[in-house]
Amino acid sequence: MAAAVPFPPTEPAPSAWDLRGAPMEPGEDLLALGADLEPGTLLAAYRLGLFPMGVGEGGGDPLGWWCPASRGVLPPGALHVSRSLRRSLRHLQIRVDTALPEVIERCADPSRPGAWITPAVAAAYIRLHELGWVHSIETWHDGRLVGGLYGVSIGGLFAGESMFHAVPDASKAALVGLVDRFYADGDPRRLIDVQWETPHLATLGVRSWPRERYLTAVRTALGAAQVDLAGGAS
Repeated sequence: MAAAVPFPPTEPAPSAWDLRGAPMEPGEDLLALGADLEPGTLLAAYRLGLFPMGVGEGGGDPLGWWCPASRGVLPPGALHVSRSLRRSLRHLQIRVDTALPEVIERCADPSRPGAWITPAVAAAYIRLHELGWVHSIETWHDGRLVGGLYGVSIGGLFAGESMFHAVPDASKAALVGLVDRFYADGDPRRLIDVQWETPHLATLGVRSWPRERYLTAVRTALGAAQVDLAGGAS
């Protein structure tokens, strides 16, 4: 049985780094290099609209801090669920925080195109999960993990990091499960961030926002109440 995730989350020690001075050049997605993956640094970054991803081979060093000029988001009411996905959902079960290390491991599979999740990154997000800030939304079928996603939940912001699927529609089902839980209270300030819009995510209603619009929405979202995603698991 998975260990209980604390709610409300535990606030870590403040970061030793000040990320607020990173310049945001027009059209540039990568803003800075360096710092660390300590819990306080990661939370400070997400609160500023940044996320980490190494710029070396396979996501290796140096560590980069990104804030895309065109940000992929799934705002309240934007989710599109196709008929075929609705049929798939009838046969899939959604769970929360029962297999986060395995979800990250599957997302980090080095054979996947564009793999970037290093062991250091995986360990950092597992540590944040133990503090209550990172969650996995998992898709199960016949007792087997077949898809999922994970991300950082801070107030009314859910910053999605990665997703995987082993059967058709399994990652999409996880996103539906996230939307059902994260937007359940109807607070319009909430926002799901997916980093970049992709053709796969666009079919679900993800759209691109200019960076300034996204950053304004993040500041607003941080004022919303923390969601107990694990408490809403089915």
